[in-house]
Amino acid sequence: MPAIRLFSADLDGTLLGNPEATRRFATAWTSLPPARRPLLAYNSGRLVDDMRGLVADGLLPEPDFYLGGVGTQIHDARAGKDLEEFSKHLSSGWDRALAESIIAAIPGAHPQPAEFQHAFKSSWFLHHATPEVIQEIRARLGGAGLAVQVVYSSSRDLDILPAAATKGGALRWLSRRLGIEFSQILVAGDTGNDASMFLLPGVKGIIVENALPELFAATVDIPIYTSRRVMADGVLDGLRHHGVLTDLPGAAQTEISAAQMAPGFRLLFTGARLGALNDDEKAFLLTAHEKALVALRKNLTPRGFSACSLDDNTVTGTDANYRSVWARDGAITLINTLHLKDPDICAARLATLETLLGAISPAGQIPANVRIDDGCPDYSGVGNICSIDSGLWVIIAVYNYVSQTGDIEFLRRHALDLQRAMDWLSAHDSNNDGLLEIPEAGDWTDLFGRSYNVLYDEVLWFRANVCYGRILELLGEFTRAADYLRWSQRIRGRLLDAFWPSTSAKPSDPHSVHRFADRQHGLGDTQYLLAEITPFSFNWRCDVFGNILAFLMHVLDVDRARVAFRFMWGAGVNNPWPVANLYPVVQAGDPDWRAYYTVNLLNLPHHYHNGGVWPFVGGMWVRFIHRLGFHEVAARELLKLAKLNQLGRDQEWEFNEWAHGQTGRPMGKAFQAWSAATFLRACHEIEADPKHLAGDD
Repeated sequence: MPAIRLFSADLDGTLLGNPEATRRFATAWTSLPPARRPLLAYNSGRLVDDMRGLVADGLLPEPDFYLGGVGTQIHDARAGKDLEEFSKHLSSGWDRALAESIIAAIPGAHPQPAEFQHAFKSSWFLHHATPEVIQEIRARLGGAGLAVQVVYSSSRDLDILPAAATKGGALRWLSRRLGIEFSQILVAGDTGNDASMFLLPGVKGIIVENALPELFAATVDIPIYTSRRVMADGVLDGLRHHGVLTDLPGAAQTEISAAQMAPGFRLLFTGARLGALNDDEKAFLLTAHEKALVALRKNLTPRGFSACSLDDNTVTGTDANYRSVWARDGAITLINTLHLKDPDICAARLATLETLLGAISPAGQIPANVRIDDGCPDYSGVGNICSIDSGLWVIIAVYNYVSQTGDIEFLRRHALDLQRAMDWLSAHDSNNDGLLEIPEAGDWTDLFGRSYNVLYDEVLWFRANVCYGRILELLGEFTRAADYLRWSQRIRGRLLDAFWPSTSAKPSDPHSVHRFADRQHGLGDTQYLLAEITPFSFNWRCDVFGNILAFLMHVLDVDRARVAFRFMWGAGVNNPWPVANLYPVVQAGDPDWRAYYTVNLLNLPHHYHNGGVWPFVGGMWVRFIHRLGFHEVAARELLKLAKLNQLGRDQEWEFNEWAHGQTGRPMGKAFQAWSAATFLRACHEIEADPKHLAGDD
């Protein structure tokens, strides 16, 4: 394979987003010997002066070239000058004033600020535009005799550029000037406006895990390395995959201390104990990791992962359903143990999927659970209501499993089952607006009063469509894969439009439903995704789990995720332990209260789904914080989570199902599989596992 001579990387969402990961990239890149270091080009929608400011501030290493304004500027950093020949190359057929007069007439379009505009770039905001709207824009511009590129990305950003522009066009021009073959170029990106780089014939690519579906759809039939890591960490992973880097800096080497944080976050963490872990704390986490593996192995059965240890829990009455392989629990456990290569755990992962997919109904419903003792499937939950999220989690788990193991034969064997499952799930979008209609108690909060458009389920629905699109891609069904990926982009737009209300933004689609703009306007600009929206009302509470999932599953961008984190941390959802699933709790007499919340005393205030502390959500909370770029904070939250998992009702290290939201005392079943699994995943992701804590890295 030819050596990589030029690396062209997008910035926002790729190299930028997590400041600690950006620091890791800078450390790794500058450590490369000059003789082995490819040329570096930043290829961004930002203008050149903006990018140069980032370098001057020390956030990024000095590149060799800046490609700015979505491929409308090239600056040679080595020579310290703009390449005027490129500007002449762009001029043919370009009339910026005429283009702007046409776009100004498009309903919902308004110009971006002046700092994003220049002579060869007209940039606009146009929220959630459909493919038909973008096609109409292209037709209007072409009808006016303009030779232009129309680039739409992130369901918001509309750029009108000269025909010879785009990120890929600028890279093509630069590569010819430098005499570099496309096969010697490596590119990295995360949104649709990066697609033109990947479409240059023969280039090698890195798509980070947080990439939007629009990029996957545009490159669906091209073999590209997709990292399982996000932002700059995904770039580093890709650089190692392509042989540019061998050794990567660790999280502890590049963490940003509280004193170095932006003032708002510095104040947010005032009073919180931060700083590096001491030797005793590291030893405690090593013990916790060992105990988590013990707890996980208590849930290994021939049919797959049980929800909790069959030997350590007394089950009577309705508790008998704990002696099951649960779709939801099993899928979460599977996803969060994929980094473990132990043969017995690997076997349990495959058995879990085979058990659940082997019991799919003729209509395509994946069972809520399958009994371990007799293999009997159960398709309903409390009140005989079906479990919608069971199928969602299994689709997501299948993609994660196959992308990690490469077991394409498993996919082929279950291709029809998976399509039936997606068809059954799609039927719950009965009005075809992109969002599912969920029956009350139809998901993991099966004794809690949510229905219709429920944040948690819609986040999973978005991710399931992305994952199913990628599954079809793995099967070589590229046209159908692109359809699902484009639809998932629409779901994301609908979700953000409805669940993140703002006083400054108006829906771009006049037929947008369930926004309740007047009523939501009373909330002001929200600080998190709302919990639920129905045809008659909305639930303003913060579904902590739903907001965490929204970032981990790439619905929320990093800026919105930081806003949501500030709220949740400030509200103390991690006290006494990480983390309460709902804030604030529902009290008796509240309009959201249901009489059945007293069944088995489960959903009293600060109990169970009504603000109870869930250790498996706590594991995701730790990863959420780490991906925001707060390694010290994440490590401290992991330590708190380990202490919670140690408590136990009858003995230490029970990894219980949940704990009381005020007292912090453990409740529920002992040795819960997903409590152990998400703890292990958190240890692995923030590098607090035995390999790193013991200094073997």
